[in-house]
Amino acid sequence: MIANVSPSSLPGVACAIRAALLTGEPHAKAMAARKVARDWRLGRLGFAFDAAMPDRPARPERPELLPPGRMPRRGRGRSERGRIALYHALAHIEFVAIDLALDMAGRFGGEMGRGFVSDFLGVAADEAMHFALLERRLRALGSRYGALPAHDGLWEAAHETRHDVAARLAVVPLVLEARGLDVTPQTMERLHDAGDEIGAGILRRILDDEIRHVRYGAIHFNALARRRGEPADALWKRLLKRHFRGTVKPPFNDSAREAAGLPRSLYTALA
Repeated sequence: MIANVSPSSLPGVACAIRAALLTGEPHAKAMAARKVARDWRLGRLGFAFDAAMPDRPARPERPELLPPGRMPRRGRGRSERGRIALYHALAHIEFVAIDLALDMAGRFGGEMGRGFVSDFLGVAADEAMHFALLERRLRALGSRYGALPAHDGLWEAAHETRHDVAARLAVVPLVLEARGLDVTPQTMERLHDAGDEIGAGILRRILDDEIRHVRYGAIHFNALARRRGEPADALWKRLLKRHFRGTVKPPFNDSAREAAGLPRSLYTALA
């Protein structure tokens, strides 16, 4: 039984995370992420960080990755074609988010501790489930993930912050994922207007989970700020100035952000 196995004899969690990151086929990556999270939760992986994370995770041959400026406009999601484009874009975000969460746990877990690893492996499993739901919706509409182009901006943000966990937390959960809290309710409303209640329900599930994901980012970022002896808002603004090329812009979903632990004073000062 697992309880009788000494921790030193267990496979290391970093090796398992690295293997999942280097899995390119979408379904296999989603399953690998869920397995790593499950094995960690059940005590089948040891707290060992003796494997380096890859600079870039494995990707499937499709979708074709384009610079953000070359991405075609996808419309507002009211026609079936527009909804396919919307679901494809969302599926790609969730697919890359699997790697973002895995890399967060594998790259920084050794310095941040077991709770950090548990939180972000749980995020990876959630993102894998979100991807599966959206990919299933695409297939119900006669399409599939990879049928349309996508962009790689999310991973560029991860690469930029690969040397500093505070910078990674500041940019990825507290800006990029928090932006999803702002735009998802409007997207849900458009799907309701189009009569797509199944899609709206998927987005409701994703929104609820993403509030928790952003909250994990806020909790660990605030703890880091305390350890570094710097006010969290000052540290966040300084890191964004150095590592984030975009803008923090309204409209904001203040209630979702508050539930995620982001006070309004934090982000409105930068808007």
